[in-house]
Amino acid sequence: MRIAVFAKAPVAGRVKTRLAAELGDEGAARLAASLTLKALATAVDSGVGAVELWCSPDAKHPFFAQCGSRFHVKLREQRGADLGDRMEAAIHEALAAGSPVLVTGADCPALDAAVLRQAARALAHHDAVFVPAEDGGYVLVGMARALPGVFEGIAWGEDTVMQQTRERLVRARARWQELDPLWDVDRPEDYRRMRREGFALEAPA
Repeated sequence: MRIAVFAKAPVAGRVKTRLAAELGDEGAARLAASLTLKALATAVDSGVGAVELWCSPDAKHPFFAQCGSRFHVKLREQRGADLGDRMEAAIHEALAAGSPVLVTGADCPALDAAVLRQAARALAHHDAVFVPAEDGGYVLVGMARALPGVFEGIAWGEDTVMQQTRERLVRARARWQELDPLWDVDRPEDYRRMRREGFALEAPA
């Protein structure tokens, strides 16, 4: 089993831009870095399998090197025209090596080690597993076998992502499981919810 954590370089003005009005560009970038640290710590703590950090736009940012050294994870570069292409590349590589894979972003502090273990167990009996997001997308996708076309033509960023993916899963005759929905931190109200619910994040170096 592999866990592929997708993250963007914490560059001010280029990440978490919808939070800049509340946190400022620098504050939004620091939050993105803190969320990545939490996602990696959770993935490693789960004990599910080897953890990889898939970096965007590349793996050159010093923060990524710090993450690789600290968590002993392999750095990879995301590649593809859209999120579907990038996830497909990571999934294809893992499956080609004979390993089921869980792919998650770095935006969901509520995604804990127990959920990752539950998702890994689901792949023992299903082709795919998803943790839907409350906004209509998903915060985790796992695959035990290749499902061509599942991510093609998805309107990424819209509230119909999970529903469109379900339609493609049906066409692929896939057996999949959906776990309880979670929420990610993209908007000011999400950030306030995170603070209200007591999620503590480590400040990046």
